Amino acid sequence: MSTSSFVKAFALALFSVACSSPKMEPVDYVNPYAGNISHLLVPTFPTVQLPNSMLRVYPERSDYTSEYLNGLPVIVTNHRERSAFKLSVTTEEILRSAQNDNDAQNYRAVIPVSYDNEHLTPYSFDVTLADGAVKAKYALSHQSAIYSLEADEPLTIILSSRGGSVSWDGEALSGCQTVEGQTKVYVYMEPEVKPVREESFATDRDSWVTLAFDKPSVRIRYGVSFISEDQAKANLHREIADYDVDALAAEGRKIWNEILGRIAVKGPEKRKKVFYTSYYRTFERPILMSEDGRYWSAFDNSVHEDGGVPFYTDDWIWDTYRAAHPLRTLMDVPVEENILASFLRMADQMGTGWMPTFPEVSGDSRRMNSNHGIPTFADAYSKGLKVDVKAAYEAGRKALREKTLVPWCGNPAGELDRFYWEYGYMPALREGESETDPNVNGWEKRQPVAVSLGTAYDSWALSKLADAAGEKEAAEFYKDWSLNYRKLFNPETLFFHPKDADGQFIPDFDYEFHGGPGMRDSYDENTGWVYRWDVQHNIPDLVALMGGPERFCGELDRMFATPLSHSKNVFYSKMPDHTGNIGQFSMANEPSLHIPYLYNYAGAPWKTQKRVRQMLDTWFRDDLMGIPGDEDGGGLTSFVVFSSLGFYPVTPGEPVYTIGSPVFTESSLTLSNGNVFKIVAKDASDDNKYIQKATLNGVPLEGPWITHNQIMAGGTLVLEMGPLPNKDWGC
Repeated sequence: MSTSSFVKAFALALFSVACSSPKMEPVDYVNPYAGNISHLLVPTFPTVQLPNSMLRVYPERSDYTSEYLNGLPVIVTNHRERSAFKLSVTTEEILRSAQNDNDAQNYRAVIPVSYDNEHLTPYSFDVTLADGAVKAKYALSHQSAIYSLEADEPLTIILSSRGGSVSWDGEALSGCQTVEGQTKVYVYMEPEVKPVREESFATDRDSWVTLAFDKPSVRIRYGVSFISEDQAKANLHREIADYDVDALAAEGRKIWNEILGRIAVKGPEKRKKVFYTSYYRTFERPILMSEDGRYWSAFDNSVHEDGGVPFYTDDWIWDTYRAAHPLRTLMDVPVEENILASFLRMADQMGTGWMPTFPEVSGDSRRMNSNHGIPTFADAYSKGLKVDVKAAYEAGRKALREKTLVPWCGNPAGELDRFYWEYGYMPALREGESETDPNVNGWEKRQPVAVSLGTAYDSWALSKLADAAGEKEAAEFYKDWSLNYRKLFNPETLFFHPKDADGQFIPDFDYEFHGGPGMRDSYDENTGWVYRWDVQHNIPDLVALMGGPERFCGELDRMFATPLSHSKNVFYSKMPDHTGNIGQFSMANEPSLHIPYLYNYAGAPWKTQKRVRQMLDTWFRDDLMGIPGDEDGGGLTSFVVFSSLGFYPVTPGEPVYTIGSPVFTESSLTLSNGNVFKIVAKDASDDNKYIQKATLNGVPLEGPWITHNQIMAGGTLVLEMGPLPNKDWGC
């Protein structure tokens, strides 16, 4: 063969291989294992779930490196924390061995088994158990699922309820488990074939049923409910008509591709993997609780008719208000409107009228600090969503004025609240000073700077809602109150500094390390270096407080350049949330998310472009440690979605986004209203991160800002990218 003939043949072979490769769809880029090994705290879990659906599962193990699975999952009832029921699958030989090791009273319902060859997608998983003795395949719908189980000998299954009961009626397994407080979850499970033997066991704490089959292949389908066993059965039969696990997986794949495909991107494969994995994470929360038009609410321990407005819960608002909620105001307005309507229902059902802060399946846990449901409503209203502003204002007002501002507490206002509403800040304790307010949690402490800054922001957002509701006097009051962050600003250090009840700054204070575990005596989970930028609602004033744009940018630079002054083992033993460091900056915790964008407010947008790329490239990757901190149901990964596209909502409550540095050469967003907004970043690459010039719909764009209405109207933002900063653009 001649050289030219060989080259042609080789090229044809390569072309044939390329053409035969399956086309990658959005869901194929999702890696649920990304971040499954944590840097310090809770990792991500490989969640199998349809978008925002009630039924979520992941293999139950402490983390990715665990040697054993504690049975097969049935339903996770609280993101990353609680799981109800377990399905153990084994053979007679393995079962006899397990029983021989335990007498009848101590027999374990959940048998830990080794596992291998686990493959997991957002809509399905398969795994081999007990060194290949059993093969399991799984796929799910919104409130029901199918397991297909295969072995070389007859199978036995065990359904267990930890803290409840399970039973067998000759046709199906059913059960109930209390997961927290008065919240109950129900299951109804049908095997395709009847067992040849059934045994039931119970203790004071647990209940389980063993079903032995004479076949090596068993398929099981089940439904779940928070209302009743009958509703779990109805949910199953409404969603699944057969036992075809592959067909159910195909339907789940279709659903995920449709919702992920609303954002189409062009660029490097590694970027697509991080992007779509991050986007998938934003659909873990909140979950849709409506079942055939009814829903269980832990907020009054009752079942309600939803009246055609679906009910959502399990939303850690302290984390998600920053970017996850704003992402839905672009991409899925009806869902966001229903979530906000759910918040108002919760406020009413609790009997207090207070805006929720951490609504979960088991009720409002009141974790963290502040009342950031208020800016969530203000943001939605400012962007034209349907919001009951009068009800939102009233729920927000009551949350600020009637509920205590003390972190992790749902009690009425007390001593510290009276102080706050008189003096405008939460006082800190001096070293050795005893706590006097019984509302204060012994571990979480007062968090005085975090509470003061967060409440200033909430007051600003409440003033927006008050104005929209026609409460003009209240609007002015809360607008003035939103400036109270100034009371803790130390002009000598340019930090927000804890102040005692006498109005004196706490002396000899270390902004990196003082304040107990997590610096909760002063801040919360992050150091003073992070909280010095926590004025999202009035950044121009913060720039002025710090001495103007040049000094402001210099202090930002200093944060990124200043190393930790303690060894890592010493620092992280006290500050385990403050990981993902670049200097004193922490990428791993939500209060930091807006900080890289602050240079835009001080005339140095090229530095924002550099910093955003630095964060994405350093801390977010397609691997087991590819997420730097707690991923709280989209709280962290929504930053990746926005930042990869090239813009970010620094101030929820203002219908404006600030521009960063897109990683894709082209992105196309199919918005809630059907319009398409495109971002074209010409020549964007790892090096070409700096914007040279920009146009919006052909008109020069001189500043690093774009409004919500401009995006929702559709059109094209064109950014010409280069390897060196253009220090004139956007200033």
